[in-house]
Amino acid sequence: METSTIHPELVAFCGLYCGECGKFKNQKCPGCAGNEKATWCGIRRCNLEHKYTSCADCQEFSDPMACGKYNNFISRVIGFVLRSNRAGGIERIKAVGREKYAAEMASLGRQSVKR
Repeated sequence: METSTIHPELVAFCGLYCGECGKFKNQKCPGCAGNEKATWCGIRRCNLEHKYTSCADCQEFSDPMACGKYNNFISRVIGFVLRSNRAGGIERIKAVGREKYAAEMASLGRQSVKR
């Protein structure tokens, strides 16, 4: 896929933008939505069960950090290592929508909102 094309479907359920991920770009990962092997991911499973496009659609938790599936030890470690603010991504998706968020991340060349 071209990086100059906007792909809102590449916004992961947790707020990362797969379109700017090195593994996705090198075709070593299908992206969140297409990764059927990611059965370990509680965030993905919850979003699929509720038919959400991302945690921004969640009606139960206005703050994703209040959700135990979203804010768990593994996600905190990943956020620390990647220096990402996934919750900031969810807030941005709520504010501007998936398409504009994907456009912003693609234009910045980032897979997440920085801390």
